[in-house]
Amino acid sequence: MIRHRLIASIAVVLLGLGSAAWAGPPTDQLRAYTNQVLKVLQDPALSLPERREAVKHLAEEIFEVSETAKRALGQHWLQRTPAEREEFVKLFANLLEQTYIARIDEFGGEKLTYVSEQIDGDRANVRARITTKNGTEVPVESRLVQKGNRWLIYDVLVENLSLISNYRSQFDRVIRTTSYDELVKRLRTRGEFLNEKTTKTPSRAGQGNR
Repeated sequence: MIRHRLIASIAVVLLGLGSAAWAGPPTDQLRAYTNQVLKVLQDPALSLPERREAVKHLAEEIFEVSETAKRALGQHWLQRTPAEREEFVKLFANLLEQTYIARIDEFGGEKLTYVSEQIDGDRANVRARITTKNGTEVPVESRLVQKGNRWLIYDVLVENLSLISNYRSQFDRVIRTTSYDELVKRLRTRGEFLNEKTTKTPSRAGQGNR
């Protein structure tokens, strides 16, 4: 089981990324983005609220939240109207902010080392490993889609556990046991439907989807 604090730290580094050096291979862009967010996290002149706000703005520039939201809703996306889809993307973005960006104070100085990249058309996988303070190594994979000359993240896997798959299983469960309207209601209350078990241990279901 991966500790939630470690997941939050990894997500901050990989999801809260910067806006410099758009051109170049995916790994080069990720490295530039990571350097940007680390500067924010390590800036002693910034208060915690200021760090959170800065990371939030950086994340909005590099994370393809529309693609992530669509994949997280899965088959239920096709049944939604354009207005419902737009609302869901906004609610999902807020959920990500609540779950990860708001927890940047839990960043523990983990180190990120890039291992390899694979490009297939407008899609790319960048593999890396996180080294914790106690020396534990955790494999991480970023999945990206190309938009113009920019590579944007749409999914992150930690120890082969997918961010998208984690949310997809939770959303599907809520919709099937109640309704889509109930899911939206819970998301409007800042994702209170997430229980401790599913928050700490992402689902392995669908982890191979791209």
